[in-house]
Amino acid sequence: MLLLPALAGLAFLVLPLVGLLVRAPWSTLGTRLAEPQVLEALRLSLVSATLATVLCLLLGVPLAWLLARVPFPGARVVRALVTVPLVLPPVVGGVALLLVLGRRGLVGGWLDSAFGLTLPFTTAGVVLAETFVAMPFLVISVEGALRAADLRFEEAAATLGATRWTIFRRVTLPLVAPGVAAGAILCWARALGEFGATITFAGNFPGRTQTMPLAVYLALETDPQAAIVLSLVLLAVSVVVLAALRDRWVSAS
Repeated sequence: MLLLPALAGLAFLVLPLVGLLVRAPWSTLGTRLAEPQVLEALRLSLVSATLATVLCLLLGVPLAWLLARVPFPGARVVRALVTVPLVLPPVVGGVALLLVLGRRGLVGGWLDSAFGLTLPFTTAGVVLAETFVAMPFLVISVEGALRAADLRFEEAAATLGATRWTIFRRVTLPLVAPGVAAGAILCWARALGEFGATITFAGNFPGRTQTMPLAVYLALETDPQAAIVLSLVLLAVSVVVLAALRDRWVSAS
């Protein structure tokens, strides 16, 4: 009885991808990928997604450790707030970033007057928008790994005289390395595909803030074939990310 709806659900998910592959301009694929605007959007996407992932690692791993290992009042509220970007519409996230980091925002106004630093509609704004929407993936993955890690190894290191920083660096991080790697891959993929928060907070300026998803949106209005080519690139990246995560999950099990 469940076979028919299962096949229908599978078709619903797979057929759009098949349509993308069928309608792709394979004969001119190489030429279109070599176009300057495509290469620029791809370069900006890769650089901004990588920088956003690095920022997520620097901020998200300590945050995950705090949520997993330090009991404090309101921990559930903090955990809920951390996961809000997962369900928040990305455009709303972009508006929120503007209200905080814009030139008249809560923090952006001070940054502009004190340091002359403007974040919206810049490449740095792209990185911040991608970090905002991607960090929860890293925090959830690392927190889960920390909760599943065996504390006896850390306790043994403490009894041998290791400092807390040494325990974290030499024991805890190696224990949760698979979780950190999986979270970083998911984080990078989410940052690479971000659209709503980026276009709202950073705009759509070629060579400065126009990432691959924004280039797809723009090309769809003027050159649908170029939009298909850009979509194929993002699809290929998604497949590679899923394959990498599957290898880690299989090896972990």
